[in-house]
Amino acid sequence: MEQSDQYYKGRGAQINPANKYLKDAYAQVHSEGIDEWWQPDEKTEYLEEHAKTIVNKVDSPDIGMWYSLNPYQGCEHGCIYCYARNAHQYWGFSAGMDFERKIIVKKNAPYLLRKQLENKRWQPVPISISGNTDCYQPIERKMKITRQLLQIALEYRQPIGMITKNSLILRDRDILTEMAKRNLVSVFVSITAMDEQLRQVMEPRTASYRQRLRVIAELSKNGIPMGVMSAPMIPGINDQEMPAILKAAHEHGARMAGYTIVRLNDAVGEIFRDWLWKNFPDRAEKVLHLIESCHGGQINDSTWGRRMHGAGSVTGMIEQQFRIHTRQLGLNQERVQLDVTQFRRPGQQLSLF
Repeated sequence: MEQSDQYYKGRGAQINPANKYLKDAYAQVHSEGIDEWWQPDEKTEYLEEHAKTIVNKVDSPDIGMWYSLNPYQGCEHGCIYCYARNAHQYWGFSAGMDFERKIIVKKNAPYLLRKQLENKRWQPVPISISGNTDCYQPIERKMKITRQLLQIALEYRQPIGMITKNSLILRDRDILTEMAKRNLVSVFVSITAMDEQLRQVMEPRTASYRQRLRVIAELSKNGIPMGVMSAPMIPGINDQEMPAILKAAHEHGARMAGYTIVRLNDAVGEIFRDWLWKNFPDRAEKVLHLIESCHGGQINDSTWGRRMHGAGSVTGMIEQQFRIHTRQLGLNQERVQLDVTQFRRPGQQLSLF
């Protein structure tokens, strides 16, 4: 496969594969002739959704969270490997470029969280914000939905876990600091590469790795338990970056660390293959074979307990590398247990504002 002359800078996905849930869809069949009219709109659209619920129970036993909360669906960060791309198909969009340019905004998320916490049947357990898409993607600067969610969590003393790759989280350090004083919050920052050029290709609209290290440093100074997710590791692309990521994160104040192996489930496989050939044609086949070696000969294995870290000799080397460096650096020496005993209901009347 040859690299196309058309490359959309600032986007991860370079194609818009058909939505398998739609019977009818437009597609570019050829790059010439009758299909010359087709050009993707590179502008990002924000679509308001009046959600019915916002806190979702996580049934997967290998994810490490009880409930998730996502104020946005779709993500402008454009990470090429993102497993959340597939969920965009449920909304009638493609998992490819649509995922990055058609962002669903759940403006009533703060109201729904308050309603959830007021429910007498709610048993306080930690809620993970950004279990699917990043709650600090660019539109959050304007909407401030995530900030409202944190304000409500602090009001109710509701424990929160967060993961992001955007330095916008520093805007909310005041709330996070107050929550940390009560052991109500922990934050992970995702870093996939210390090579800035590689980061720009893999995650075109995310904060630089230097900015992410700054997030770890500044929030940890405020007493917020910080961790780093070196994820996903893509053998042949960024797996060699892990030692440097862990070392830099530790030096900037991270206490915890985790990692996953890339898995290309559903439409992500087609999107990733296209991206891989366009950016790394010299090693595309090798990388795909390495990924397959991690998942029993396939590019994805959905088996619980195995899908996140894979199996085989390649994953074994990555796991050993992770264990050696976390042990040497003193990471994961303690397990952060957020306090659920402080939960309270102020009894305030529900409001849409």
